[in-house]
Amino acid sequence: MRVSVFCSSAPDIPNTSLELAFNVGKAIGEQGWDLVWGGGKASMMGEVAKGARSSGAATIGVIPEPLKKVEFEDAQASHMHVVTNMRTRKAKIEDLADAFIILPGGIGTLEEFFEIWVGRYLKFHGKPIAVCDPTGVYGPLQTALDHLASQNFMKSGQKELVAWCSDIPSAIEAVKIK
Repeated sequence: MRVSVFCSSAPDIPNTSLELAFNVGKAIGEQGWDLVWGGGKASMMGEVAKGARSSGAATIGVIPEPLKKVEFEDAQASHMHVVTNMRTRKAKIEDLADAFIILPGGIGTLEEFFEIWVGRYLKFHGKPIAVCDPTGVYGPLQTALDHLASQNFMKSGQKELVAWCSDIPSAIEAVKIK
């Protein structure tokens, strides 16, 4: 099985987030799974790949040519797909992955998360999605989503397509193909 992890590539984030990324990657490898990720070695992106490799996982990166220097392409990747743009990157990651784990991140991570969530709701794929957020970074987002649901802007069944997890074991369990 291949699990995609969406997470931050931002500098200067808390060490706890870097450790989380490493440990999620490690847990993926410990399951005997492989990692699909954005192909960068900066910040959480780099840590999740290091963690996966530390426990024997293959790391399959997908990076747009224009971002190879910005996100610092991970030369240690088992395989690197170089694509033309972000839309192609997201489509390739969706195609390669069997499940998705979302870690703390900014607008890029949120864009990937929402696109994959909408795709599942619209039945373009049936792959499991888990948000792993042990420090509550996404608490305000959950509150906003609850507000949207209370105002009937979210459709029935949408919230249930994502497992919101506060630790790594629950996120791993949530993405297991049953």
